[in-house]
Amino acid sequence: MSLTQLKTENTRLENFLADDQLNKAQIVELIDLAITIKSNPKAYNQTLAGKTVAMIFEKPSLRTHVSFDMGIARLGGHALYLGQQNGKLGERERVSDYAKNLSCYADAIVARVFNNSSIEGLAEHASIPVINALCDIYHPCQALADFVTLQEYFVIGKGTDLSKVKLAYVGDANNVSNSLMFMAAILGVDFTLVCPQGHGPDTSLLKKAQASADMSGSKLVLTSSVDGLGQQDAIYTDTWVSMGDEDASKKAAILEKFAPYQVNHQMMKNSGASIVMHCQPAHLGEEITTELFDSEMSVVFQAAENRMWAQNAVLVTLLAN
Repeated sequence: MSLTQLKTENTRLENFLADDQLNKAQIVELIDLAITIKSNPKAYNQTLAGKTVAMIFEKPSLRTHVSFDMGIARLGGHALYLGQQNGKLGERERVSDYAKNLSCYADAIVARVFNNSSIEGLAEHASIPVINALCDIYHPCQALADFVTLQEYFVIGKGTDLSKVKLAYVGDANNVSNSLMFMAAILGVDFTLVCPQGHGPDTSLLKKAQASADMSGSKLVLTSSVDGLGQQDAIYTDTWVSMGDEDASKKAAILEKFAPYQVNHQMMKNSGASIVMHCQPAHLGEEITTELFDSEMSVVFQAAENRMWAQNAVLVTLLAN
């Protein structure tokens, strides 16, 4: 498959940095390509032959590390892991120097970092594509995998148009909910955010997502009331206590405040949702019950697998020739 076949003037990608930098055609193309690669991986097993991808990880990881590493291998490429031993980007050496050096050796950069400014710096100074594998504002690889999962379940499985699917996120607004919000707004999917007071998305991000929703015709709702959840097709949640914020006194206060927002079988019944989603790792018994997480309504492991296929779609789109 040629690069020309994969990219048109409207869908060409130079990097994969943030959901709000994508348009509908680009997202749809990536979802479709992910499902195509998943259905016939052998057809793509030499797509990245001779290519090397440098993977920068400032934060610990299971799914992101493994799905990229093994996904690159499945495409015939080579992944080089650069872990925490190199320190935080911009401290040991400038982000610009890091980007320029890696551009001498690698064909692409995957970066899981603390700050979005590091992603932007890498993209600005690298002469090769940069993929955001997570930062403090966005998690576009996760959101793409989640929409691949929604496509499989509702469109392929049930014959529903994706724009008819109603998705809700319940809990603490974070990088995952930001990316889901933007991707839903761009695709025309109704999206509801149910967050405790003071734990909603950044106002500027919400306004930007609302502008996209207005263009696509989708409905974007933000509420602090669980009763405002309404009827949904899928409910998504994530940890209430983020990595690195496990201070005991703070955690106790958060758990008390967030307790009414736990996703459980009763919430699924009340909303009519047929599937529950979680990006993992899950704090079972907190944001989601163990019973629901392990139930047939859960698609968390399907979505975890789709991380690899979604990321492979991004890699093929950026690097195939």
